[in-house]
Amino acid sequence: MKTKLIAGILICLLAACNNSNKAKLESLKKKHDEITEQIKTLEKIVAKEEGKSIEKVVDVSVSELKASEFNHYLEVQGKIDGEENVAVSPKMMGVITSIFVKEGDNVKKGQALAQMDDAIYRQSLTTLDSTRVFVNNLYVKQKKLWEQNIGSEIQYLTAKNNLESIDNNIKSIKEQLKLMTITSPIDGTVEELSVKIGQAASPGVTNAFRIVNLSKVKVLAEVAEAYSSKIKNGDQVKVFFPDLEKEITSKISFSSKYINAINRTFTCEVRLDNNNELYRANMIAIMKINDYHTNAAITVPVNLIQKIGNENYVYIADKNLDKYIARKVKVKIGQSYNGYTEIIEGLKEGDKVISVGYQNLEDGQLLKF
Repeated sequence: MKTKLIAGILICLLAACNNSNKAKLESLKKKHDEITEQIKTLEKIVAKEEGKSIEKVVDVSVSELKASEFNHYLEVQGKIDGEENVAVSPKMMGVITSIFVKEGDNVKKGQALAQMDDAIYRQSLTTLDSTRVFVNNLYVKQKKLWEQNIGSEIQYLTAKNNLESIDNNIKSIKEQLKLMTITSPIDGTVEELSVKIGQAASPGVTNAFRIVNLSKVKVLAEVAEAYSSKIKNGDQVKVFFPDLEKEITSKISFSSKYINAINRTFTCEVRLDNNNELYRANMIAIMKINDYHTNAAITVPVNLIQKIGNENYVYIADKNLDKYIARKVKVKIGQSYNGYTEIIEGLKEGDKVISVGYQNLEDGQLLKF
């Protein structure tokens, strides 16, 4: 019991000693800082009285500011799509009996792509053709009799109506026969073939073919809703193709007024010619939209801007008699792009911004270029 009590007392004494030493150390550090500051102040006073200078001269490099054109670009990833990109499905239900093309084939508008089983319609047409011969003979005879004032008008009109009804049925069957052939709605290339012979196909359900016309293409990109007021038709845009290592300049051809409710984006399009077939469907494209432009802007490299709290500042070389001293200047910044930031307030053309050696400067230090 006595041993535990003695150990507890020793621990308390050690803790008290540690706290005391820590407090003494903090007190001495504070006094040291105060003494150091007093020494610096007195050194300056004494040096001034003796006509000497104890200020340290700092080596720096400067850049003289000049107003220049400044552009800000919004960069979004998009993709290439054909101006005409059509999924072709049959217009009638049926079973595929023949396929006339393969993937990669060039096709013309109206060209037959596949044939569906039309035996029932052809049989119906054959029956109607035979019936028409009989009905037409009756009509011809009834017409001659009517012209000779023989027979009743009802008999004549009935024969005429029967013939017209047969003709309408034949016309309808022929239209249905045409629909049993799947044709291309555009000029283009067969990019997908999704059906096989013997497969049943239904309108609006079975996408039998995909036909793409890539003679003209468009770059599609989804842009955040926040930029909807800044982007409009006709805005300048640069489009970079990573796979081709190529960049072109164009304009926004379409900026959607509709905001997608799910991802809060809107669509931008840039239309391009593709006569040399350089671009392919779904190729990645980086769209750089020029959403800000000014002809005369004061800009500085982003890394020269230092920040304390909510304030931004840079150091400039300010001439004082025959010497240059460092001066900290508070600035108001604007847009930043490609490593440069526009300075809206605080600097002017002709100012010498310190570009090298600015990290450890103090306001008022002597400079040497």
